Amino acid sequence: MTVKVEVFTAPGCSKCGQAKVVLQRVAEALGGVEWKEVNVLEDLDRAVALGVLSTPAIAIDGELVYTGLPSAARLRSELERRLAAGGTPAAEG
Repeated sequence: MTVKVEVFTAPGCSKCGQAKVVLQRVAEALGGVEWKEVNVLEDLDRAVALGVLSTPAIAIDGELVYTGLPSAARLRSELERRLAAGGTPAAEG
């Protein structure tokens, strides 16, 4: 089981780099977390589908959870909770 995280960014976003660093560190510490960066200008449909109105924004398992920059502790707590609940089934193949 894994937790899938998307961090939505945009060019010129001053806090987006920080959000990626925080997410990367927390994901590496926990394990079981797959994450990717989504540029809202390149994947506007995905951002709109999740309700992303500003960057940075973080979606976990297809649900917009944070707008703005969450603290490492808050992000870690949420990811730990979701990992304990089983996350999403890993893709087979």
